[in-house]
Amino acid sequence: MNRIDTLFKNKPRGILSVYCTAGFPHQDSTLPVMQALQDGGVDMIELGMPYSDPLADGPVIQASGMIAIDNGMTLTLLFEQLRGFRESIRLPVLLMGYLNPVLQYGFERFCADAASVGVDGIILPDLPMHEFATTYSSILKRQNLHFIFLVTPETPDARVRQLDALSTGFLYAVSSSSTTGRNKDMSTQQDYFARLGGLGLRNPVIVGFGIRDATTFQAACEHTNGAIIGTAYIKALQDGAIDASTSAFLKTICP
Repeated sequence: MNRIDTLFKNKPRGILSVYCTAGFPHQDSTLPVMQALQDGGVDMIELGMPYSDPLADGPVIQASGMIAIDNGMTLTLLFEQLRGFRESIRLPVLLMGYLNPVLQYGFERFCADAASVGVDGIILPDLPMHEFATTYSSILKRQNLHFIFLVTPETPDARVRQLDALSTGFLYAVSSSSTTGRNKDMSTQQDYFARLGGLGLRNPVIVGFGIRDATTFQAACEHTNGAIIGTAYIKALQDGAIDASTSAFLKTICP
């Protein structure tokens, strides 16, 4: 069973997933950051693949990606860094990025390499639903890699159901129509989260974008299965040593 499925089976509510950028703050930070997140009690890791034109990312995550690129991070180097990471990291790990670098690397090669090192799922926000269904879905299935689609408050119910039917692992609910890092009041989004919960979706729902502290995390979890934190953690990593910064930050989310 895919580790993502096992996670939701064993912990159906209150999932804490954290985004980090591969190769940030330093080229060799990828595994130490992942280890610090696991040691801090995170349930799932969303590992960002740096890209020069990240359409959904706000300025903080964009900046972390540019630092990682300047550090020399590439998909080839990332897979080299991840080789053997399952000896110490037991959490579900997803790769999040954009289609262009993956196509340049070769989609089938990318999926094969991701599966071979122990990755569990892929998030590519700019991969269209039709192209996924007709061209790429079978490749991911062969490698037992989950693929997660995103929905927003403006996504009609019928399309939410379509995306849910194509997604495996979970459905990513963008909290608002904005880029990452916006300070959205999660209490105002409860109708949206409740609407998703009332659609009878087959996948768990995880909320992302704007989750930054214990209050927003708990609000996001009220009607869903959990939440993803990205920008707030990237900011925390800028403030000091990886282990200390990660531990201190996670204690503010789940005291």
